[in-house]
Amino acid sequence: MTDNIITSLADTSFYKIQRRIALKNCGVIDPENIDEYLAMDGYMALHKVLTEMTPDDVIQVMLDSGLRGRGGAGFPTGLKWKFAKGYDAPQKYVCCNADEGDPGAFMDRSVLEGDPHVVLEAMAIAGYAIGSSQGYIYVRAEYPVAVKRLNIALQQAREYGLFGKNIYGTGFDFDIDIRLGAGAFVCGEETALMTSIEGNRGEPRPRPPFPAEKGLFQSPSILNNVETWANIPQIILNGADWFSSVGTEKSKGTKVFALGGKIRHTGLVEIPMGTPLSTVIDEIGGGVPNGKKFKAAQTGGPSGGCIPASHINVQMDYEHLAEIGSIMGSGGLIVMDEDNCMVDIAKFFLTFTCDESCGKCTPCRIGTKRMLEILDRITSGKGTMEDIDKLEDLAYYIKDNALCGLGQTAPNPVLSTIRFFRDEYEAHINDRHCPAAVCKELFHYVVDPDKCIGCTQCLRNCPPFAITKTDYIAEGHKLPSVKIDNDKCIKCGACIEKCKFDAISKQ
Repeated sequence: MTDNIITSLADTSFYKIQRRIALKNCGVIDPENIDEYLAMDGYMALHKVLTEMTPDDVIQVMLDSGLRGRGGAGFPTGLKWKFAKGYDAPQKYVCCNADEGDPGAFMDRSVLEGDPHVVLEAMAIAGYAIGSSQGYIYVRAEYPVAVKRLNIALQQAREYGLFGKNIYGTGFDFDIDIRLGAGAFVCGEETALMTSIEGNRGEPRPRPPFPAEKGLFQSPSILNNVETWANIPQIILNGADWFSSVGTEKSKGTKVFALGGKIRHTGLVEIPMGTPLSTVIDEIGGGVPNGKKFKAAQTGGPSGGCIPASHINVQMDYEHLAEIGSIMGSGGLIVMDEDNCMVDIAKFFLTFTCDESCGKCTPCRIGTKRMLEILDRITSGKGTMEDIDKLEDLAYYIKDNALCGLGQTAPNPVLSTIRFFRDEYEAHINDRHCPAAVCKELFHYVVDPDKCIGCTQCLRNCPPFAITKTDYIAEGHKLPSVKIDNDKCIKCGACIEKCKFDAISKQ
């Protein structure tokens, strides 16, 4: 019996496979008390770089660690810093992308709310490395707790002399300002974010020049997302070899995922790069509930792709996900079961990116709209087989010609669902039927008379009065039942919800 005793959270199935680096202090310290962060070796990494290392030393550690950007693109962090350091300018800038906008994603929010000082410390380290004295954190205004705790942490750090002038008596000056975003998804793109900080409409800029040369206020700038920053103090303290020993050859360290959807255990999951998706779903997440089968997992939010059950053992790292048409993204991980329609999923994410397009470039502004119109036709039973070819042609054109990452990745959910779930597209078109019974125009409700007892709960709760009493004959006996007029039915699902005998189903 003693083998089943759990003595700590680390012994639970949810945590025992995880390895916490970025989330090391989250849930452990009081984020509004700087002393608790200091007790966990907080600001020791900043002290180390200011007193023992040159800027080039810091950049070399970042290069050797193999840390890549956790915001989606996976660009090597040290290389980005090296480029920015190489440009001379009166002022350089360090920026933090905390404009987390992916549906179902809350990784950055949790770090900002649970460990705000780690982001501040990391940005100061970067400032020293590239020769910057000013940083900006761009955080979405919909995160009021995160904004509050960032302001508290920044004020406490200033009071302790850890920000401002002559930090640690080394002559290094660095401070940070906080800017609130209004919720535009496109402002997660680095040049659009910097344009917004400058007080202008958040729209991306053509590249080159890249931000390392001309970024914020046309000065050399670097931008990393919250999770990337959260790794840096521990890399400095523990060394590049320590960090690079975790993960795979090309994808070092850990990755935080927001695990959600059709899964028993939801929440933030931090795993070594290269961990199989099946491990995340079955061992950490506890599997798909209610006896349903795993169908797909969406990674990377609206910019990512859908991973089918046939690839459930794919390694969760940059290279392997890209091979099957998905991306790491910022870390959203939505699990879907057999009740999800993959055509509808593609339409959902494309609706999001279409709404969030800034409209600056024609491929994104018009192209995504045309793709969405085609998906609307297919899910309403009016599509043709030529529509699939049109979707693919439009998708590749947008990927090749859109100005920024939002447009370039917007077609990913459509392309991946066509690749792995083409049969569902064909069923919608050829059979005028949604196999998952999700698309309202392509399914109907039926009553099983063997289960129905004629209680009329469904009838009394049907908004359009589409249900009427009836009788049916079973073994020579007339028994009460109901029937549904599908011409009147609005597919609200109230009948299924109210039926206690599972007598109504969708087909």
